[in-house]
Amino acid sequence: MASGFFAILDDIAFLMDDVALATKVATHKTAGILGDDLAVNAEKATGFLSERELPVLWAITKGSLLNKLIIVPLALLLNVFFPIAIKFTLLLGGLYLAYEGVEKIVEYFFHHPKKGHEVIEQSEPKSESTTSDNEKGKIKSAVTTDFILSIEIVIIALGSVIDENLTVQIITVSVVAILATIGVYGIVALIVRMDDAGFRLIQKSSDKGFFSKLGHLLVKALPVIIKILGAVGTVALILVSGGIFVHNIEYLHELFPQLPTMIKEFGLGLVVGLIALLVITGSKKIFSLVKRA
Repeated sequence: MASGFFAILDDIAFLMDDVALATKVATHKTAGILGDDLAVNAEKATGFLSERELPVLWAITKGSLLNKLIIVPLALLLNVFFPIAIKFTLLLGGLYLAYEGVEKIVEYFFHHPKKGHEVIEQSEPKSESTTSDNEKGKIKSAVTTDFILSIEIVIIALGSVIDENLTVQIITVSVVAILATIGVYGIVALIVRMDDAGFRLIQKSSDKGFFSKLGHLLVKALPVIIKILGAVGTVALILVSGGIFVHNIEYLHELFPQLPTMIKEFGLGLVVGLIALLVITGSKKIFSLVKRA
């Protein structure tokens, strides 16, 4: 009886060793996409009123956890019964990320607010319903993007343990998914609360000494960091999408072998995103004309 109990403990210990090693490998392989995930979600979680930042971030985090709760078992099942569906899903996700990244670039360069509208926008405060709708829209967009990035994270993690038994696969992918959510959104929470931490340091130090200077630095640094993350997040969307196409389409993988991988992935993501944007914009205009007629 006792020997059977200790044998079970030995099996659990071996399993945990296997999981720990597999998780380390999977985390290392997903490090790049986690960095992109951080940049993208930090940019999407900013731009709200100070008192709404944490509630909005918590809503996005819950959406991210729900995404992974759907993706992890689905990826494991598809890997067993219908592995080709994983590649198809990845390509669709890459198309969406490319479109979103290029759309942001086009909006930045060509859709600036017209001069003369600034005073009107500032002098007319938005209603609570409008603010709520905008907030819900941003949360929905963030959760949708997280869904695509979560697929990429889960698939990469699964690919790193594809030769392991099913138990190790399930535990490893689940652990990576949880760590990704906690790690990414934990860091995002720290970033978006930098200015509040700075104000508190200024107040507690009576605006004197080292802590006062640190507080001012945090306050001034936040807008700069947000702008940087916005730019990095946009580039990350295009890079991730290009990487999905390059790694899952053999022809594209062999195309332009002399080019550095990053330039190739960015260029491909940019081209695909531009085509998707033109198709979607054109379709919307045609649908609008048909509807008017």
